[in-house]
This record gives sequence, structure tokens and C-alpha cells, in this order.
Amino acid sequence: MTLYVFILKLCNLLKFFIFCDNLLLEKLPKEVFNMRRNQRGRGNRKIKVFDKEHQDRKMIQYLSFLSIGLLVLLLCITIVYQTYHYIQRKQFAKSVDAEIQQHISEAEALVQEKNEQEKKDTTFTMTAIGDIMCHNTQYLDAYVAEADDYDFSYVFEDIYRYTKMTDITIGSLETTFAGKERGYSNYPTFNSPDNLAYDLKKIGLDVISTAGNHCLDMGFSGLSRTIDVLNDADISHLGTYQSQKDRDKILFKNVKGIKIAFVNYTYGTNGIPVPAGQEFCVNLIDKDVIKKDLENAKKDEPDIIVACMHWGTEYKTTASPEQEELADFLFQNGVDIILGNHPHVLEPMEKRTITLEDGTQKDGFVIYALGNFICDQNAENTRNSIILNLKITKHLDGKISIDKADYIPLYMYKDTASKSKSMKLLDIEKIISKYETALHDGTEPPVSQELYQNLKVQLEKIQNIVGPEF
Repeated sequence: MTLYVFILKLCNLLKFFIFCDNLLLEKLPKEVFNMRRNQRGRGNRKIKVFDKEHQDRKMIQYLSFLSIGLLVLLLCITIVYQTYHYIQRKQFAKSVDAEIQQHISEAEALVQEKNEQEKKDTTFTMTAIGDIMCHNTQYLDAYVAEADDYDFSYVFEDIYRYTKMTDITIGSLETTFAGKERGYSNYPTFNSPDNLAYDLKKIGLDVISTAGNHCLDMGFSGLSRTIDVLNDADISHLGTYQSQKDRDKILFKNVKGIKIAFVNYTYGTNGIPVPAGQEFCVNLIDKDVIKKDLENAKKDEPDIIVACMHWGTEYKTTASPEQEELADFLFQNGVDIILGNHPHVLEPMEKRTITLEDGTQKDGFVIYALGNFICDQNAENTRNSIILNLKITKHLDGKISIDKADYIPLYMYKDTASKSKSMKLLDIEKIISKYETALHDGTEPPVSQELYQNLKVQLEKIQNIVGPEF
């Protein structure tokens, strides 16, 4: 029974007693008067009448006191109820206030933590790999007859942790994904299985530059479908486009709160003309266009601008004067890092201190060519490449410093005795170390002596071409 119902019942009972009091008071005098008139002269009954009257008055007094008592009880219950709920409300208000204060304290702590983080320098690692090629021998090696499909994952088994565990990984595409119906093909016009793109995503590839001399190997439709495949694989891309609207957008990536802008250009398309009316589809090297793009990029206030350049002379391990002059132009117009590709061999890297027109200075880095990441070429140095790691810091004053550049030397190995899964990227230094440890321990070496000796030669070549780490 709720307190409200209980009080209501008490009120009704009190009304009943009051009604009885009034009724008795109204009726008693008349009854007594009639009794006196009818019993006049009967002395012995007169006393009884007055005794009855006395008893009735006693009853009236009792009921009156009972009504007052009930009223007092009702009042006490009401006071107790209101006091109890007042205390409850006060305790609830205190608990709510405490909870609100706790949330406020937590929010203030988060804001303070964020402010503290903003007061610290931010450092991240940018990783870059070379040209991603796919000759017919490569996709035939990756063919899985049982599934009538292609699996390239085995190629990256020894090195994927380097590209997957870094903050951002960037590569260069030297083939197309024009579709099976177009027929997979080799040099001079490349078309590769889509699964290569998905396997590249699995090893951590975040950004891929597509403006290269092979981007129009399968025409505009092949270029367009390549973009669709990369979108489906969730790999950000730049350099080739399906529309003018897409071409006018600058690619930005956010790494640990650091905003990075990317641009990409190629020297040409192997003599394949860019379709009339679709000039937007590929970025060709043109200083006026590049300068305009960089100005547009700077409007969004990036912390770093990266230029992916498809340039240079094939199979030449030194930068050409044209590359060096264009690198100067890029640095002077806002680029901080230049990642070069196309020559199919490695070229030197260098860190520069760039003095801008206003006299301010900044760090700049260029590697003129990263070599072939995967391929099946046999010319000298074409099976060598590196995984480049740049340690970059954004300081509290907003300045960017390139603190460290190191690399993992790679070799594209091919086991000629195997009929499938014969091609594999090797971590040169790791294999050499394992081989020498096995010799020391008297255990079975992981590779043949011939391959060990070859890897030592390739390592020396890589170090001589690229230059020392810093």
C-alpha cells in the first residue's frame, strides 16, 4: 500500500468519525427531550435517561479524542515521510554532484593530457619501397592451379614485417590491373592479376604512386580499372585519375597527427599518347603544373610534402643532371622529401639543408631511385633494392627534421630448380648472418655457399650505390 493510499484512507476514516460526532450532537438533545416529556413524572426512569445521556456524551468525547489522535498520527506520518524523502533527495543530489565532479575531473585530465601531448615533439617512421613490377614469369610462378587463381604472398614472407610494422609505407606501381579478360601480359605492355594488389595491402602498403611510363599500357580503360582495384584493396593512390575532379584533389595522409601531402609525376608514357580530352588521367612532369599543385597543397597547411618522381635513366646508378635540377626546383617550392623510381636500379640518397628564398632553412631528403622492389629482370643491379626508413620529427615550433635514414637491403631471389613459388625477396643481411652463425655452430646453413657469396657481393653494391645511412 502506497503512502498516498494510506493517507487517503485515514482521511476517509476521520471524515466518518466527524460525521458520527455531528450526527450524535444533532440527535441527542431531541431524543433526550422526547424521553423527558414522555417519561415526565417517572422519577426512577429520569435517572436512567440522564445516565444514558452521560454515556453518549462520553462516547462523543472519546470519538473526538480519537479523531484528534488520528489527525495527529497522520500529521506525524506526513512529517516523517517528507523528512525521509528530503534526506534521500539530498543524498541523491550529493551523489549526482560527486559523479558530475568526477566526470569534470576526468575531462580536465584528458584535456591536460592532450595539451601535454601537443607540447611534445612527434616522431614517426616513413617507409618507402621501389618499383612493383610483374613479369609473366612472376605471375606464372604465383599461379595456383587448384584454385585457378594467383597468390603472391610467399614472395614477401621474409620481409613483410618491415613494411607492416612501420607508420606509413609508400610504393611505386610499374604495371596495370586491367582485368583477366584483357589477358595478362608482360613487357612492353604490362597487365597483372588483381591479387597482387591485395597481397601488397596485406604487407602494409598504404600509398602507391601510379604515374609511370607503364600506366597507359592498357589504355585509359586499363588505367581506370587499375584505380578501381586499388580502391577495392584500400590502398591510397595518386598520379593517375579517372576525372578532372579527382586529379585536382591533393592526397593527404595523417600520421600521428602529422599531415602529409603527396604529389606524383612521370617523365612520359612510353610513347603511348595521353587520350585527347582526358589529359587529366596522368600527371606528366611540367614545372608550371607542379608549382601550381604544390601551391594548392600548401593551402591546406601540410606539415610535410612528399614528391614521388618517376624519372631518371634506366639502369644507371647515378642521378642525371636533370634529376638533380628538378630536385632543387621541388625543394625550393615546398617539397620536403623526394622518393624517386623508374631506373630499375638503385641510385644515391642524400640529406640536404635547404635555404629558401626568404633565408629560412629546412631539412630535405632525396633518394633518386629505390630500385625494383619485385621483378624478374636479369641486368646488373636490377634484382637489388632496399626498404628505406626515414625517422621524421615535428617539433613544437612546427619545424620538421629528418633525423635518421636507414635501410634493409633486399635481393629478388629466383630458385631455378623450382617449378613454382621460386621467387622470393630476401633480407640480405639477415641471410648472411644466419649463414655465418650456422658455420660457427656447425649446423646446416640456410642457403647454399654460392647464394651466400652472391648476397655478400650484392650487399656491397647496394651500400656503394645508395651511400651510408645516417
